[in-house]
Amino acid sequence: MSSTLVIARRELAAYFATPLAYVFIIVYLFLNGIFTFYIGNFFERGEADLVPFFTFHPWLYLFLIPAIAMRLWAEERKAGTIELLLTLPVPLWAAIVGKFLAAWVFTGIALALTFPMWLTVNYLGQPDNGVIVAGYIGSFLMAGAYLAIGSCVSAATRNQVVAFVLTVVVCFLFTASGAPMVLDAFSGWAPQAIVDTVASFSFLTHFNGIVTGVIELKDIVFFTTLIVAALAANAITIDMKKAN
Repeated sequence: MSSTLVIARRELAAYFATPLAYVFIIVYLFLNGIFTFYIGNFFERGEADLVPFFTFHPWLYLFLIPAIAMRLWAEERKAGTIELLLTLPVPLWAAIVGKFLAAWVFTGIALALTFPMWLTVNYLGQPDNGVIVAGYIGSFLMAGAYLAIGSCVSAATRNQVVAFVLTVVVCFLFTASGAPMVLDAFSGWAPQAIVDTVASFSFLTHFNGIVTGVIELKDIVFFTTLIVAALAANAITIDMKKAN
C-alpha cells in the first residue's frame, strides 16, 4: 500500500508541475458554468437545485476525462520509461492503482472546485443538500469509471491521440447505451430483459439514479466493479506488452 501511495503522490505532483493541470481545471470549470447557467437554464427554471449542473457531467466527462487518462501509460511507453518503471521493486498492481488514484484525486479536486455553485444555490433558495451530496458522490464515481477505462486503453498504445479517441469511443458506448433513443430502438424488437440489460451497462442509468438523491447498492457495485475490472484489464495489457 505504501508503494501505491508513493506513486500516487508522485503522479499527482507531476500534474501540477505542468500547465496542463491548470488548463484542465479552468476548462472544466468554464464548461460547467456554460452548461449549467446557459444551456441548463439554471436561473430560468426557478428551482433551488443543481440538476442542470449534474445533468451534463456524463457528456462533459466523455471528452475531458480521456484527456487526462490518455497520458497515464501511453506517455510512459512513448518515452521508454515504462521499462524502467517495471524494473523497480514495485508490484505492477501498485503502479497501476497509484497512477489511477492520482488521476482520480486530480479529477476530484476539479470537481470540488465547483463548490461556488453549491453556495450559489444555497444563497438563492433552500435546496436539498443531501441530494446535492449524492450528486457529487455519483459524479466522482462515474469519473473513476471513465478514468479506469482510459487507463486500460492507454496501456495498449504509445500514441496518446489514439488512446484519447479509443477511450472516447468506449466510454460513449457505456454512456449512450442508457440514452432514451438507444433504449427505444431496442424496445421496438427486443424483449424487455434485453432492453434492461443494455440499460444496466449505461453510466446514465446509474448516475441519473444517484443524482435523484437515492444511492442504491447496485449503482455503487456497478461503478466499483467496472473500475476494478478495467484496472485488471490494464494489468493484463501491460503484462502482455511486456512479454512481447
